[in-house]
Amino acid sequence: MTKDMTEGNPLLLILKFALPLLAGNLLQQGYNVADAAIVGRFLGTNALAGVGASSSVQFLILGFCIGTCTGFCVPVAQRFGAGDYSTMRRFVFNSFIITAVMAVVLTILCGVFCTQIVELLATPDDIFSDAYIYLLIILLGIPFTLLYNLTSSIMRAVGDSRTPFLFLAFACVANIFLDIFCITTLHWGVAGAAIATITSQLMSGVLCLIYIIKKYPVLHMEKEECAIRGDLMKTLMVMGFPMGLQFSITAIGSMVMQAATNNLGSIYVSANTAASRLKNFTMCPFDAMAAAVSTFCSQNYGAKKVDRIRQGLRQGTLAGILYGILIGLVLIFFGREMSMIFVDAGETAVLDASREMLFYSGFFYWILGILIIVRLCVQGLGYSGRAVLSGVVEMIARTAVSLIFVPVWGFTAICFTDQAAWVTAAMYVVPTCLYCLKKVEKILSEKTDVEVPENS
Repeated sequence: MTKDMTEGNPLLLILKFALPLLAGNLLQQGYNVADAAIVGRFLGTNALAGVGASSSVQFLILGFCIGTCTGFCVPVAQRFGAGDYSTMRRFVFNSFIITAVMAVVLTILCGVFCTQIVELLATPDDIFSDAYIYLLIILLGIPFTLLYNLTSSIMRAVGDSRTPFLFLAFACVANIFLDIFCITTLHWGVAGAAIATITSQLMSGVLCLIYIIKKYPVLHMEKEECAIRGDLMKTLMVMGFPMGLQFSITAIGSMVMQAATNNLGSIYVSANTAASRLKNFTMCPFDAMAAAVSTFCSQNYGAKKVDRIRQGLRQGTLAGILYGILIGLVLIFFGREMSMIFVDAGETAVLDASREMLFYSGFFYWILGILIIVRLCVQGLGYSGRAVLSGVVEMIARTAVSLIFVPVWGFTAICFTDQAAWVTAAMYVVPTCLYCLKKVEKILSEKTDVEVPENS
């Protein structure tokens, strides 16, 4: 069911939209946690390190897929907010064409160069084999990742965040059972964990596609709407690719950080894997709130309601700050105990290192809330190019700390790498968002119909 966010209380609309997204994000991270926990408990810390050794590359490639699909749906949400359903459907059709091409190209390239990717990360010899097979299978599942993220983004663009959550919930439960079955019964090792993950992605993507076909009359296309349009493809790529690149550019810094961690040995790789899984899980509310604010801003831009855009952004950011303070305190005081989800109590060195990473991260989570929510607002307003620059800032900061300070201070410097990236990116994106809001206000005051802004 679709949801118009151009009328009603902004905060209530954003929270109502964000709750299913949050539940879905928690479930999605939940099966990442399940992968790591089952691997760590049943296969040992070396296998856990193998799964985590390439996490930055997964973020680089899969993040590009996720970000691009999210960006594709900005013009869909804008046209929905404006009531221009025919153009909206044309955007949807052309987004499927671009996504299909991406799936073929990325899967072939990643499969061919997987060995070189693992070598580039300076992966220790004792975990190289596990890291390679896990990454290869995950990358071969790129088409499934694209299918789910595009279909779920389309549903969210027209105001339905509940249905993608329900399908994701089913897939997450299936993933946990498949994890246990593939690892403990079939004895497939880390390959079993990867196969379980991509299979569950396929399930959720197919369910979303079937639901769109059967339950969304507003998305049922006429024959003349199913045509490749160069102008619409250009708009989609202007919106989508920069957002995908923003994820990927951020991940480049994470790859440098991952390589620096890998050079410190498998103990620290295991600790980083455990801490990173927990950090990704606790970031889910930020991502849900940001996606809700982005959709809210996109629809109200289409409806030419600038005051509602400002109100929604302000209230969403405040909610993100409050959550960041609360969850930061949890990480500060309970990081070691939380790490025991993945690591046996006897692995004291791994647990101590994981606790250290979570402890220092906790003090900066409120800044991360500002960064994620404000950046997605910039994206939702159509200024993908400016949003991607925040990823560049993150990359530079993360890379600088990894190359300059890790050789001197070791794992302690690793513990501050993310925080340096968050602070510097937030210093860029907040004034950028205010500038974009002024541009939007000027555009809407001068034009009778909302056009997709140039990527500037």
